[in-house]
Amino acid sequence: MPDSNNIDQLSINTIRFLAVDAIQKANSGHPGMPMGCAPIGYALFTKYMNHNPENPNWVNRDRFILSAGHGSMLLYSLLYLSGYSLLMEQLKLFRQWGSLTPGHPEYRLTPGVETTTGPLGQGFANAIGIALAEAHIAANFNKDDIKIIDHYVYGICSDGDLMEGVSHEAASIAGHLGLGKIIFFYDNNSITIDGSTSLTFSEKVGKRFEAYNWHVQYIEDVNDLGAINKAVKKAQKATDKPSLIVTKTHIGFGSPNKQDTPGAHGSPLGDEEVKLTKRNLGWPEDKTFYIPEVVAEHFNSVIRNGKKSEKKWNKLFSLYKTKYPEDALLFEKYMNGDFGDEWITHLPRFEDDGKKVATRSAGGKVINSIAKYLPNLIGGSADLNPSTNTYIKESSAINTENFKGKNIHFGIREHGMASILNGMALYGGIIPFGSTFLVFSDYLRPAIRLASLSRIRPILVFTHDSIGLGEDGPTHQPVEQLASLRAIPKAVVIRPADANETSYAWQAAIQHKDGPVMIILTRQGVPVLDQNKYPSASNLLKGAYILSEAEGGKPDIILMATGSEVSITLKAAEELGKEGIKARVVSFPSWELFEQQPESYKETVFPKYIKARVSVEAGVKQGWERYIGDQGASVSIETFGHSAPLNVIMDKYGFSSANISNVAKKVLGNI
Repeated sequence: MPDSNNIDQLSINTIRFLAVDAIQKANSGHPGMPMGCAPIGYALFTKYMNHNPENPNWVNRDRFILSAGHGSMLLYSLLYLSGYSLLMEQLKLFRQWGSLTPGHPEYRLTPGVETTTGPLGQGFANAIGIALAEAHIAANFNKDDIKIIDHYVYGICSDGDLMEGVSHEAASIAGHLGLGKIIFFYDNNSITIDGSTSLTFSEKVGKRFEAYNWHVQYIEDVNDLGAINKAVKKAQKATDKPSLIVTKTHIGFGSPNKQDTPGAHGSPLGDEEVKLTKRNLGWPEDKTFYIPEVVAEHFNSVIRNGKKSEKKWNKLFSLYKTKYPEDALLFEKYMNGDFGDEWITHLPRFEDDGKKVATRSAGGKVINSIAKYLPNLIGGSADLNPSTNTYIKESSAINTENFKGKNIHFGIREHGMASILNGMALYGGIIPFGSTFLVFSDYLRPAIRLASLSRIRPILVFTHDSIGLGEDGPTHQPVEQLASLRAIPKAVVIRPADANETSYAWQAAIQHKDGPVMIILTRQGVPVLDQNKYPSASNLLKGAYILSEAEGGKPDIILMATGSEVSITLKAAEELGKEGIKARVVSFPSWELFEQQPESYKETVFPKYIKARVSVEAGVKQGWERYIGDQGASVSIETFGHSAPLNVIMDKYGFSSANISNVAKKVLGNI
């Protein structure tokens, strides 16, 4: 058993028992992981990580990612002991309403938490994005004589993280790009909730990561601090590869009856077992949340060293500003997200020349028009740039020899792409975007959800937005995806009607700061709405607006539509007008932006006295009920699509002006 009088061991056991006591008090939590991995956390926070607890946002800090977020009390214990702004009272309120110590770490909530983790694999993939962002910014701003961005991304991942598919996707691209600033410890405790990992997990993880082009080391005993020290130093020198340190740990270390058993994973040890564990590790049995004075003093060095590190960096940056003033100003703009409004003046405007323009094509023109004025706009696609039109033509692509580029080839890794974008957004200084087909948004939905929970703003461009893509058939034709994405709190979905609305959709996305934005675009060409005839497409920023109004008094009915269906709905309104029916057409690109508007504006678009309403969208009706009311109807799709040419399939599914007109007349007849 380790020497309980040794300051290192005292510190490690302090971390362990802060976790044990907090979980026991909450009567809820996961004690096993903190007990097993305490030596790793201790070594990183006190010996290797360059961080200042008094300024958790210092730009050149080392990041620590607890991908195995269920072990949150390990992180909270480390943050508290290291001097972050986290009171002891918060440890005692672990998992309680209103505390800063939730069951899994949450970004923005707890000082020092770099990303929201818990859904396994996500934190690991976020770390890849953080490292990629660092590499990009370092390549653009570091000089041969002054490196203002130079830090590591450390982390701990579990067997569960490495079973999840997203970790495979992220690990593959990290190795391919040679992101050498990543150092992850793999908590290899051989236990899952069901029992031994041997039930489901038999591959050689280290060999797999070697195949991914990672630098791999092995530690046989996590309690061997000397081995941890050697491994970290070797990993730091492996600058051309990310590092994985496969570390043999013991879940619930020190617990006489629960060590190395599933029982230590997700339940408190129990009062009697806590006493036995404290006795076993030479800890006072009658004390809870106990911190020896020598340990507190020992951890004070973290703050002292952190202050020195940041002070040293501030002097370095002052020198940088003197020698490279233009670059320093640009760097500050990057990190502050302040590029003014000039880019807005360069958003393209499209004329109605009778030609149809796919909104995906318009989106590509928008990106390339503003990229020069937003140098921190960076992104790519999941192997679909020719289809999604998301390549910045004036820039190069990122690769192992060039991290200055603004284009990222994510490969066919949708989930990994979105999680990496989250990491880039978390890093700061970058407006990250990624793209794929809308139907494949299902592959990356967990990352969108976490972006919303974390209130970070990656931009996702989803093209091929409906049955309108035609012959590829129902496997590629999204039906339920729009409703699914709109259901995510804090996420903003924008489905523009034409090229000009697409331009403003990008403006809305870039100006939004509080959650992910998804721009939904067509494969097929759609008419460019004449800006001289219809209200300005800038009204997209309000989410919904009156596009067309029949003459001769109050409207009889409101027709609301999104995307490619707007132009068809305008035709339907014209046909109704010929029959003496006055129809208002509302372009409704974004529910979320509309709901941000004052009630007075909402009432002007949807007056309560107009009960006859029809929604038109090539997807499921779900959600439209709130806008059409009990007496309205939807032209929607409540089944899967079909393989057929565009015109045929749209007509067969009722997306014709004739059918929309008929539905409108039925609604009027029922009111």
